[in-house]
Amino acid sequence: MTIGFRILPRRQGVSPDLVARFKALPVANVSDSMHRMAAAGPRLRAYHASGTLAGPALTVRSRPGDNLMLHKAIDMAHPGDVIVVDAGGDLTNSLMGELMLAHAMRRGVAGFVLWGAIRDADAIREANLPLWAMGVTHRGPYKDGPGEINVPIALEGMVIEPGDLILGDGDGVLSVPVADAPGVLELTEAKQAAETAQMQRIKAGTNDRAWVDDTLRRLGCAMPDGA
Repeated sequence: MTIGFRILPRRQGVSPDLVARFKALPVANVSDSMHRMAAAGPRLRAYHASGTLAGPALTVRSRPGDNLMLHKAIDMAHPGDVIVVDAGGDLTNSLMGELMLAHAMRRGVAGFVLWGAIRDADAIREANLPLWAMGVTHRGPYKDGPGEINVPIALEGMVIEPGDLILGDGDGVLSVPVADAPGVLELTEAKQAAETAQMQRIKAGTNDRAWVDDTLRRLGCAMPDGA
């Protein structure tokens, strides 16, 4: 086995039922349910027009500016997969454009998270397959390798194992480990129900805001009478 230039099988993945249930939940609430300790970072930007992302990760580690292994990952992908690429965060050369996106859509790929750049940004936005990347450049990629598929990768400190759940919406991208997904789902659905009830109280004018002053007093904040 050659470290750095290899393709491995994916041995685990989140179930379609979990994917569907998570997709209905805000990424922010999932993040809160994981104690806000995981994030791919604010440098990732959505380049599709609208829509959310949820699916098991097909991971790729590639040399900066090279997309040989990304091409292979698209050929390997199962419908519903999210292809996540660690290309070192380099923005000199793009990793993919509209032709690769069209091929991926034909194969049923759910979306992309690219720790690198894209090109054909207008066409990608119009195609509207969920895609997050770090930037845009017209300069194309090389196809020489090396690289790896289905290995652990990390984006801005967020570790992603093959098959982990990848989520994305307007607030960014989040990875949920396979083993933790059922428990995180339970916590997030409870949080979502609590926030829905709170929104109803806000609209009705009955939301209790006493906690704000209680917290300030507990922390020793000096306040004038009647504040």
